[in-house]
Amino acid sequence: MNSLLALSRLIDRWTERLGHGLYWLILATVLISAANAVVRKAINWSSNGLLEIQWYLFSAVFLLGAGYTLLRNEHVRIDVIAGRLSKRTQAWIDIIGTVFFLLPMAVLIAWLAWPVFVDTWERN
Repeated sequence: MNSLLALSRLIDRWTERLGHGLYWLILATVLISAANAVVRKAINWSSNGLLEIQWYLFSAVFLLGAGYTLLRNEHVRIDVIAGRLSKRTQAWIDIIGTVFFLLPMAVLIAWLAWPVFVDTWERN
């Protein structure tokens, strides 16, 4: 049991560091997005490369930041309703939401993405 707790603490520390590192990706995404918008309006020039970088950075922040968000318990929820419920009820909603919605969706995405990943890997 102690080894599992040690592993959990290690994962939490790693997730915390990763989350703090993602702050820089968010800043880069905002700066690239703002620069792209200013350049597009000021000199009527746009770059698909800049748009692609925005989307890649956004995707990285979203996917890599999910664990950090769950660790900090800062994921999106309807606070108007959840704020009126007891802590115990909120915890049950989180458990049920994770088990019946988050995990099945994560498994489905991994299942559907695996063939695409393998094909891409084989083609270099």
